[in-house]
Amino acid sequence: MDNVFIIGSKGIPAKYGGFETFVEYLTAKQKTKDIKYHVSCLADNHNEFEHNGARCFNVNVPDIGSAKAVLYDLLSLKECIKYIREHNLKNCIIYILACRIGPFMSYYKRTLDRMGVKVYVNPDGHEWKRSKWNAAIRRYWKISEQLMVKHSDLLVCDSKGIESYIHADYGKYNPKTTFIAYGADVAPSTLSDNDSALLEWNTKFNIKPNHYYLVVGRFVPENNYELMIREFMKSKTKKDFVIISNVEQNQFYQDLLTSTNFDKDPRIKFVGTVYDQELLKKIREDAFAYFHGHEVGGTNPSLLEALASTKLNLLLDVVFNKEVGSQGAVYFSKQEGSLADLIDSVEEYSPEFIEELGVRAKSRIINEYSWDKIVSDYERLFLN
Repeated sequence: MDNVFIIGSKGIPAKYGGFETFVEYLTAKQKTKDIKYHVSCLADNHNEFEHNGARCFNVNVPDIGSAKAVLYDLLSLKECIKYIREHNLKNCIIYILACRIGPFMSYYKRTLDRMGVKVYVNPDGHEWKRSKWNAAIRRYWKISEQLMVKHSDLLVCDSKGIESYIHADYGKYNPKTTFIAYGADVAPSTLSDNDSALLEWNTKFNIKPNHYYLVVGRFVPENNYELMIREFMKSKTKKDFVIISNVEQNQFYQDLLTSTNFDKDPRIKFVGTVYDQELLKKIREDAFAYFHGHEVGGTNPSLLEALASTKLNLLLDVVFNKEVGSQGAVYFSKQEGSLADLIDSVEEYSPEFIEELGVRAKSRIINEYSWDKIVSDYERLFLN
């Protein structure tokens, strides 16, 4: 029996979040009986419970602000070491999601090496580029990433672009890497066209199926909402631009409103968040097209979900997005007029060509990014 300890997600059962969803599917779709998963969960107690056959252990972390996530990972790591010692476990892997605790890894790696425990790390995306962090925190993230690379036995990259970046920036450590993508749910929505929840949502925001462009994601500058909104306002389309995101008390929203006056364009509709996953999937399916402006690396879950559900996808032309979308999407640049022109162009596409793009997109997800494939890839990795 191999024991795999997973730390860095907020835990399962998953309610939200990329890493949380990953751990949920990894355990729920487990195929082999030769792996026992141990999952760290952020909580206000120290209870243990079982979910999807995994042993879940709660870690209570005081609220110390932005450093809470770092402390959570450290306390989780200490709990893993304690449990392995107390139960004299062999064939153990600690899989750390994200690079938050790099400055502390030298000490813990020596301990784990003596115990015969391997350390695998998922470097995630370019966290040190995110606008929400100040300069000092960005610097910490970059240093932490460097030290996590240095002290890991294997880096599991969910993007080939990130894997290339790891070798380019940290080649002096001769990092050992492998690529296993993030997964997506490829099943269609269970909601019908006349489902009451869908009809109520459409009526509330005056939205018509196949008559809107859609984006779903965090409302932050690095996702290029300003670019998409400005370009959409320049386009000739009569369709709506529906934005599903939480913008309450968001200073970026207020700044963008001031600089673009998008509130004067009735086509642009901020509709808040949608937590019902079947409704959200149906909204994606009913969209004429999906925008994806993310450029801070890694395989983005919202892009996978869009390609699995929406026929026509317009993606920012960066390596991470092209790696996923390939021939199943069309692309725009950050150059002025690029997206506006593309919007006007895609509205001239024939229904047959849009259908073909949808088939390519969904085939891409089924063949390369389905959760069944991802779980199988991980189990082979852990058992080998």
